[in-house]
Amino acid sequence: MTQHPRTALLVIDAQESFRQRTEEWAATANPRVLHNIAMLVDRARTDGDLVVWVTHSEPGTGGVFDPEQGFVRVVSEFEPRPDELQVTKTTVNAFTSTDLQSRLAEHGVERLVICGIRTEQCCETTVRVASDLGFAVEFVTDATTTSAIAAGDGYGAVSGEDIMRRTESILAARGFACVVTTAERTGVAAVV
Repeated sequence: MTQHPRTALLVIDAQESFRQRTEEWAATANPRVLHNIAMLVDRARTDGDLVVWVTHSEPGTGGVFDPEQGFVRVVSEFEPRPDELQVTKTTVNAFTSTDLQSRLAEHGVERLVICGIRTEQCCETTVRVASDLGFAVEFVTDATTTSAIAAGDGYGAVSGEDIMRRTESILAARGFACVVTTAERTGVAAVV
């Protein structure tokens, strides 16, 4: 019997901090992101994969990512189980400021499935670092989201949708990850 590599689902920054930015959250490029993440979590639990909840913290800033404000917690729709890992990062990627790599190694994880909030920041950067660390990575594109970004003087803004397509293209074309959809990952057709 062939042993398959152990897989972990990394849920990046699906936290209440983002919902506190109400205008930005209302304009998110992928309003179905939490539904799609929930589908991935259900599938990971069914398959016996490790689920890892990653949150972002900016201590001492007084903003929505400052733990003192009470929003650095997984969104209320999700309930991490006691046997699932939880890490809080202070850097853009999930590895540099946490013990995530060693904790994944303790569980024999070789493959990562990555989803979450801020497609081009925390999700993409975590994918790149994970790839550099030797993990096989699947990036579940429709289980991420972002918002438009002002591109600077004379360049206008880049839509959230364009940012997401750019991220997918770069990660796939440069070999950082296999880009998949929630339906492909779970075997369940996405509801539009």
